[in-house]
Amino acid sequence: MPRQARLDSPGTLHHVMVRGIERKRIFREDADRQDFVSRLRNLSKETGTRVLAWSLLNNHAHLLLFSGPSGLSLFMRRLLSGYSQAFNRRHKRNGHLFQNRYKSIVCEEETYFLELIRYIHLNPLRVSAVANLGELEGYPWSGHGVLVGRGENDWQERDYVLRQFHRDEKGAIRAYRRFMEEGKDQGRRRELVGGGLVRSMGGWSQVLSLRGRGEIGEHDSRILGGGDFVAEILKEADQKVTRYLPVKNREALIKKVIRKICQEEGIEEKELGLGGQVRRVTGVRGKVAWELNRGYGIPMAEIARYVGVCTSAIANALRKMERE
Repeated sequence: MPRQARLDSPGTLHHVMVRGIERKRIFREDADRQDFVSRLRNLSKETGTRVLAWSLLNNHAHLLLFSGPSGLSLFMRRLLSGYSQAFNRRHKRNGHLFQNRYKSIVCEEETYFLELIRYIHLNPLRVSAVANLGELEGYPWSGHGVLVGRGENDWQERDYVLRQFHRDEKGAIRAYRRFMEEGKDQGRRRELVGGGLVRSMGGWSQVLSLRGRGEIGEHDSRILGGGDFVAEILKEADQKVTRYLPVKNREALIKKVIRKICQEEGIEEKELGLGGQVRRVTGVRGKVAWELNRGYGIPMAEIARYVGVCTSAIANALRKMERE
């Protein structure tokens, strides 16, 4: 069966998993890990890719990110090819380092964002690379320490993640630590590492319940989210993005519409990208999304990039506008 094409619109939330070929190590020493992190930092800045969570283990790595303007494929190709070539030189080896191509799952932010942050950052504890959450805060090869203030970098989306827990930084860190503590014994959650019917519906119990009522909705192995979200993403992908305007005119139009609606509603443009569900802001975001997508055919992922949220936030905003 031929493999499916990637869903690779800019601004989409992706859970990316990279594994070593034949489950072999892709990180043998700290020099390898530091090389990978340096490349991740440089490429995230260069391409506008927003890294939300990450963890490096011996034979695999997890990333949670919003893809940049050039999409996910270019970012990952440069990251993995550059790293594997350097790894082979450093360890005097030849051949492929990674197992097939990386796995990427488009994720619905409102439902899965925080669960994915926790799942990815608990990976070192889950595989016994650290003994407890205290040690995890000092583990240098994941984004967890940065979130709790035990480390720092200039490329991880720390503020965006913490805002999901509390407006105040100290309060956010306390809430995040509590959230991690509550989930530390959950084990490997298969529903978070893939799409398809079971994953999209949140597990077999949900699938069986929905089947009994005849309510199974859209699902796809490349997408982690509910039926409505899956349908929106597939619809946009199938349409190959209808563009009513030339590329050179689209950017000016998008900025003009955002500026106009924000002025009418009395909010700052930068507020559109704030995390959480501030009612006033989400309402304005919905109006912006509606005018650009329904009025001019601008794709959801492109709108998401300009207002600083993920594609699923725009999809939800459009569904809410339709209901109203």
